[in-house]
Amino acid sequence: MPVKERDPRIPIVEMRGVSKEFPGVRALDDVSLAAYAGEVHMLLGQNGAGKSTLIKVLYGAHHPDRGEFLFEGRPVRIHSAADARRLGIAVIFQEFSLVPYLDVAQNIFLGRELHGRIPGILDRRRMHDEARRWLALLGLELDTRTPVHRLGVAQLQLVEIAKALSQNARVLVMDEPTAALSEHEIARLFDLIRTLKRDGIAIVYISHRLREVFEIGDRMTVLRDGRQVAATRPSETSLDELVRLMVGREVDTTYRHRFCDRPGEVILAVEALHADNGVHGVTLEVRAGEIVGLAGLVGSGRTELARAIFGVDRVLYGRVRLGGRPLGGGPVAAVRAGVGLVPENRKSDGLALIRSVEQNLLAAGLERQFPGRWYRFGKAGRVVAGLIERLHIATPSPRRLVKFLSGGNQQKVVVGKWLNAESRFFIFDEPTRGIDVGAKAEIYRLIETLVAAGAGVLMISSELPEIVAVCDRAYVMRDKTIVGELARQELNEEGILRLAMHHEAGARR
Repeated sequence: MPVKERDPRIPIVEMRGVSKEFPGVRALDDVSLAAYAGEVHMLLGQNGAGKSTLIKVLYGAHHPDRGEFLFEGRPVRIHSAADARRLGIAVIFQEFSLVPYLDVAQNIFLGRELHGRIPGILDRRRMHDEARRWLALLGLELDTRTPVHRLGVAQLQLVEIAKALSQNARVLVMDEPTAALSEHEIARLFDLIRTLKRDGIAIVYISHRLREVFEIGDRMTVLRDGRQVAATRPSETSLDELVRLMVGREVDTTYRHRFCDRPGEVILAVEALHADNGVHGVTLEVRAGEIVGLAGLVGSGRTELARAIFGVDRVLYGRVRLGGRPLGGGPVAAVRAGVGLVPENRKSDGLALIRSVEQNLLAAGLERQFPGRWYRFGKAGRVVAGLIERLHIATPSPRRLVKFLSGGNQQKVVVGKWLNAESRFFIFDEPTRGIDVGAKAEIYRLIETLVAAGAGVLMISSELPEIVAVCDRAYVMRDKTIVGELARQELNEEGILRLAMHHEAGARR
């Protein structure tokens, strides 16, 4: 619904001179930001630069030590999320705020339930109708009575977006909204953003996908180490300059330097796999020294296939072999055989957030490092120090709780625990989701180092340019089965989308 006429020169919301300190850390230092009606304001910076803290201050989750807020030119105070909502500020957080055992409609209208004519009685039918309408705008067909704990990460992201949109906000903050979405879903979201702009909504948009800055951004603010280092327009800068502003140095943003011309022996062989999560008829192989992509739209079955291979979900029939030997017996057997899974949701599935960096790095490799079950503190310390140095994990101490690390460093810890377990086959499920350009470059170099040492990698990614630029070849999934395979010379975005959206007989080479 279009907002009323107002002075376009006055921002809807403005933050001036905001500073925020936590014990031992200055998260924000004199940061300002203004969001105008009908514009997308890009908020950029590396993990740990202060972006999420700034948004939490705007939403009332954190109280600033210094600074002021203006709404339509008038000073206001935001002490809580309720204050922000009353002003018309809605936030899509990168970390989902959904209640797992409530259904989709209940989550979308949580705290804003629709009531019928009888006081105290919810109009559940209207809530489900409205929930379906908002999801349809995002191109998601979903039973709104489904408990959200049954959804995949991409579906959770779309539900989170629908929840924010349903609030009819004046200011909409999007924190990494496309991190788990495929190109098709991203296109739908961008169309919706353009509609919101025409309706006079101010959008603050956080993203590590820098091409999005130039595709939908009108203004941008760049943060580094809690400070504002630039406030400009995308048309007044370049990709290389943007990276330099974010990182503070030159960064090699190329994906990969060398591809595999002669892969080695077959490490993973999957034959006619059927699993109880719906994956069916899957046949694929990964050889030593190569990175094999696994592409497809949301719901195509990529993560389900990874879970079946790793033993999380039960295989009904078909064969999975690692190094020629049958692989079965669940995740413990997979780890012992040398399989490492870097999961899509690293926080819930890949890390023990309330444990230290040291404990997380050692967890998967305890049996290999201490075969006699005699834990030696000196050796453990040396192993952890070596992994922190090798992976450039930014932590003040090995005893730092993992939950306090940035997303990129958390991802490195997940990878590090599999290196400690001496894995030889790795599944990377959305390895660069939600991490900054500098950390992405390090993850790419690490994967390249793994395959150069003889490991095999199966990489799942929703970013088609990433699949094209990183992988030696790729399989494409649709309806929880593989519908095609693309060799290196055939691997392009158009070819992936054609297979992902329209099954073509004979596409497999």
